[in-house]
Amino acid sequence: MISNFFVLSPRGDTILAKQYRVDNLKQSAHERSHVEALFRKIKFWDDFATSEAEEAQAEKARQDNGKMGDAPPVFLMPDGLTYFHVKRNGLIFGASTARNVSPNTVVELLSTIARIFKDYCGLLSEEALRKNFILCYELLDEMIDFGYPQVTRTENLKSFVYNEPIVVDHVANTGTMINPKTASANAVHKPVISSVHENGRKSGLNNNQKNEIFVDILERLNVLFSNNGYVLNSTIDGCIQMKSYLAGNPELRVALNEDLSIGKDSRYNGVAVDDMNFNDCVNLSEFDSSRTISFIPPDGEFIVLNYRITGEFNTPFRIFPSIEETEPNKIEIVVLIRAEMPNNHFGANVSVEIPVPHCTTSASCSLVSAPGTGHAHAELVATEGKIVWTMKKFPGGGEQTMRAKVSLSKPCTTAIRREIGPINMCFEIPMYNVSNLQVRYLRVAENMVGYTPYRWVRYVTQSSSYVCRV
Repeated sequence: MISNFFVLSPRGDTILAKQYRVDNLKQSAHERSHVEALFRKIKFWDDFATSEAEEAQAEKARQDNGKMGDAPPVFLMPDGLTYFHVKRNGLIFGASTARNVSPNTVVELLSTIARIFKDYCGLLSEEALRKNFILCYELLDEMIDFGYPQVTRTENLKSFVYNEPIVVDHVANTGTMINPKTASANAVHKPVISSVHENGRKSGLNNNQKNEIFVDILERLNVLFSNNGYVLNSTIDGCIQMKSYLAGNPELRVALNEDLSIGKDSRYNGVAVDDMNFNDCVNLSEFDSSRTISFIPPDGEFIVLNYRITGEFNTPFRIFPSIEETEPNKIEIVVLIRAEMPNNHFGANVSVEIPVPHCTTSASCSLVSAPGTGHAHAELVATEGKIVWTMKKFPGGGEQTMRAKVSLSKPCTTAIRREIGPINMCFEIPMYNVSNLQVRYLRVAENMVGYTPYRWVRYVTQSSSYVCRV
C-alpha cells in the first residue's frame, strides 16, 4: 500500500519519518529532497501549478473563497511516486507510494494516525510529537505493517503499547487564542493512558482522574453571498464529537430533539437535516421512536454522528460590500457586516480578508465599530495582496463597517476592478449552533450507585467557507 510515512512541521522540518518498502532504487537516496520538494509544492501551490489542470484548479480556488489555491491532497511528483497529505493543527501528515491504491483509503489512514497520536499524546502539536517520538514510532509499528494498515482503533492499541506519554502543557501551544470558550477544556488534552512528567514520575491520570465526558456539537458553515447580501448557496456540515474519561466504560444514552426529521420527511417547525450517519458503536433501536441513541464510548476522541443540512437557514452574519471609483487612480471599498444572531451571542476570532488589485500601492482603512466589539484592526498586507480586518469580539445584533481608500499605480479599469474580492470571513461562535440541533440529555444507562460523572456539553459554530462576491 504505502511506501513511506512522514510528519512535517509548519516550517517543513521532518518530525517523524518511516519507510515501509523501497519501490525504486532512487527512492532511498533522494527521499529527503523529494519530501522537501513536496512541502514547497504544498506551501506555494500557486507558484508550482505548472500544468493547465493545476492552474485551473488554483484559479477556481481563488474565485471560490478568495484565497490562494490549496494543494490537492493527492498528486504525482517527478520521482514517479504518488504523494498524499492531510493537514492537522498546522502539521502535515503525508505518505507516498508507487502502487495503484485508493486515495480515499490513504487519506483516511493519515487522518486516523493523526487522531491516534492526539489520543495517546494528549495534544497534537510539534512539541508533543517530538517529546513522544518513541511512543509515536511504537504506535506506527502496531498500526502499519509493510505499508498495510493493521490495528487502527485507540482501545485495541492499548494492549500493544508499553511506552507512556510525556505530557506537554496545552497553554504553551495554544498561540493567541482570543476566546477561551471556543477552545476545548484542558482536560480534553489528557492522553488516554497514564503519563509521566519530564522528571520521570507518573502523573497518575488514570488512577485519580475524574469521571468526565466531553461533548462538542460542532457546525461548519459554507455560505456564498451575492454583492447585495443575498445567499446564493449555503450548507451546514455538523457533527457530535465526544471524548470519554469515564471509569469502566459504562453505556451512555443521548437524546436529541424530539422534532428532528431526516431526509424528505421534513417537519415545518422542527429541525430538518438532509442526511445523518452514525458511528458503528451506536445502537439505533430507540432512535426512530424517541430520537435517543445508546452506545459504549470507545477510548479517545470519536465522532458519534455526522449530519448535513442544505438549503435556506438563518446565517449568523451577512456581508454587504460596495466599491466606488473616487478618482482615476483611487477606489473606495466599503464592507458592512451585520450580525443576525441573537444579541446574547457573539462571534470570536473574527477575520475578514478583502483581496485588492495587484497594482495597489497603498490603502488607508477606517473602522466604524459598535459598542462591545473590543479591539478591532484593519490594514493592507501588501505581500499577500489583501486587506485583513480582525475583531476580537462581534456582538450579535450589531453592525461593523470598514472603509478602505485604495490607491492604484494606474487608472482603474474593468479588469482591475474584477481583481477585488471575493471577501472571505472566518469566525467562531461559542455556545451557538445554526441548525438548532440540541442534546436534550446525556445519561449513564446503567444504574450505578455513587457514579456521578461530570458532563461538559459545548456548542460551537465555525466558518468553513464564508464568502461574499464583490
